Amino acid sequence: MLTIIAGPCVIESMECLEQVAEELVRLNEKYDLDIIFKASFDKANRTSIHSYRGPGLEKGMQMLGDIKEKYGLRILTDIHESYQAQAAGEVADVLQIPAFLCRQTDLLVAAARTGRIVNIKKAQFLSGLDMEYPVQKVRESGNDNVWLTERGNMYGYNNLAVDFRNIADMHRFTDTVIMDCTHSVQRPGAAGGKTGGNREFVPAMALAAKAFGANGYFFEVHPDPDNALSDGPNMLELDSLDDVVASLLDCRSAVATEE
Repeated sequence: MLTIIAGPCVIESMECLEQVAEELVRLNEKYDLDIIFKASFDKANRTSIHSYRGPGLEKGMQMLGDIKEKYGLRILTDIHESYQAQAAGEVADVLQIPAFLCRQTDLLVAAARTGRIVNIKKAQFLSGLDMEYPVQKVRESGNDNVWLTERGNMYGYNNLAVDFRNIADMHRFTDTVIMDCTHSVQRPGAAGGKTGGNREFVPAMALAAKAFGANGYFFEVHPDPDNALSDGPNMLELDSLDDVVASLLDCRSAVATEE
């Protein structure tokens, strides 16, 4: 079963969350997917201090809990500080460790101790092989449910490049390797105090990752990305997600037929 993680970058409003959730439920019924709803209650690593961060831990987790109850979707959210792990883990099925923080021992240990799946994003400054040690920190804290996510590496200023060999390398440490198809097309800090991006490359990122063995796909989606409050330039339009998922399923079917 294809694992799809999808949702807006940050919680903007209940209306936006519900609009995305309704589409994810429709896609799940259409394709029989393993869909996980993603949204952040706080974006603590925005480029500018003036950028929108989200509703915060308490209100944000309440809103995500309402989505989980109403739509029956599993929930993923990211945490930036150790104290957030327990409260987020009471609602979220997957706790995500942001790429910049993937070596923060206390954060990894706190996430591990919740018993939830811990999805660690590979830092922009690390190789796939370097991710052995963040995985080790989680497992040695008593949690074997660890995923890894590829999201590109810094390549000069304000640009990312993806070495898809990282996917195969990270499979040495976990069975589940996710491709972050939208953050990998970011242009970090390249839009005047905020991050730019090239969303037109998102579908190709997904297909390339499939060829290298990814077994999950992360898409930030929004009904109106150009007016989103975070990560708009690299987010996929919500209406486009169906075509991208279909292409991944067609690719999977073709490989199975050849085998």
